[in-house]
Amino acid sequence: MQVKHLAAPFLAASALLFISGCSSNQAVKTTDGHTIVTDGKPQVDDDTGLVSYENAETGKTEQINRDQVKSMNELDN
Repeated sequence: MQVKHLAAPFLAASALLFISGCSSNQAVKTTDGHTIVTDGKPQVDDDTGLVSYENAETGKTEQINRDQVKSMNELDN
């Protein structure tokens, strides 16, 4: 019976580690020369032309116009 009580927390912790291990930081380079480090992959909204991302420094979700983005590259963590 003890095994059942330990299985749920173990599975939840494993899933959390798996999810957090899959997200990697990205470097978004802007046309004006700035580099923004994001937590995870930025999402591009084709309808609005905005790129949404979580700023790795502040933890806040921010947006930038797609035509202000020069490149987006995955960083080696």
